[in-house]
Amino acid sequence: MRGQAEEAEIFPKSDVSGVERFGSRRQSEARNRTYFGHWTHTRHNIMIAQIAVATTVGVLGWAYLALLKPPPPKVCGSPGGPPVTSPRVQLNDGRYLAYKEDGIAKEKAKYKLIIVHGFDSSKDLTLPISQDLIQDLQIYILQYDRAGYGESDPHPKRSVKSEAFDMEELADKLQLGPKFYVLGLSMGAYPLWSCLKYIPNRLAGIALVVPFVNYWWSCYPAELSKQALGKMLPQDQRTFRIVHYAPWLVHWWMNQKWFRALSITEGNMAIFSPPDLEMVKQLSGAPSPGQEKIRQQGEFECLYRDMIIAFRNWDFAPTEIKNPFPDHEGSVHLWQGHDDRIIPLELNRYLAEKLPWIQYHEVPNAGHLLIYNASYCETILRKLFTG
Repeated sequence: MRGQAEEAEIFPKSDVSGVERFGSRRQSEARNRTYFGHWTHTRHNIMIAQIAVATTVGVLGWAYLALLKPPPPKVCGSPGGPPVTSPRVQLNDGRYLAYKEDGIAKEKAKYKLIIVHGFDSSKDLTLPISQDLIQDLQIYILQYDRAGYGESDPHPKRSVKSEAFDMEELADKLQLGPKFYVLGLSMGAYPLWSCLKYIPNRLAGIALVVPFVNYWWSCYPAELSKQALGKMLPQDQRTFRIVHYAPWLVHWWMNQKWFRALSITEGNMAIFSPPDLEMVKQLSGAPSPGQEKIRQQGEFECLYRDMIIAFRNWDFAPTEIKNPFPDHEGSVHLWQGHDDRIIPLELNRYLAEKLPWIQYHEVPNAGHLLIYNASYCETILRKLFTG
């Protein structure tokens, strides 16, 4: 008992509590220092992460504006834009289409023909159509700048479908009547597939001349498309894939300097077959009116958007189109040069096999420029109008 009392006297109860409180306070302060140190470290990491995210977003935003986003178009007739020098019609959505008329007056013409230009071209396209042929068949000819080309307003919502309706509305504004003939060249032929799909009742006849093909049309066997695309120049294969799979990269891709982009815009003559090279020589001395106007509103709204629309996934495949002339009141012709290195003949031959109502013409010893041969051009028109 005495030992316990002595122990109590040496370590009074109050003193023991004080020691405990002192130890607890030390532990609490240590815990607080650990907590606040951890919190400060975490907050520091969060701030670094936020700065990194903001920097990344800023860099991506700069890259988009500087590299990926195309510049605004220079619309004809707008302040600072090119002047309007051609007749134009205003469409119901407010856009303008520029056009050019030739041949017999439409009020007297027997055949009314709309010619649709191809890639990097315009309404000023000159075909070897003789005045004798025009007078003989009484042909009225209408050519126009597709949206974004030449002096026609850009169309941000442009699509495969809108191409057909632009053509139909232009024909109505110019009072061509209930039906008209259409001839489309190369890239200018994909709007004709749209016409066959969406406005077949307005067509008197169709001529698809060396028509564009989309390697991703669902109707093609995968191996056939792969083989056809593999025949193209490597730079064109890359470009077509970028246009199809990453259209948001097209503006950058077509303007970067590290890799070769589209061969035709570079003037790479390797895309031409011997018959085409011979035709290029013949055409090189001929004047090309309006050439300077083709891209004047900006390359994105004419060239790049044209590719994006053509190579995207379509709402339909050509093989789904029904015969527009079941009673043989008109005809559809597809002309393909056997030596065409720009459009693979295997793909157009396949379409013709699947669509027996198309009259398929595979021209030997002819390339992509076959229509610039006056003899072929006359044959194409006579077949279109008179069968």
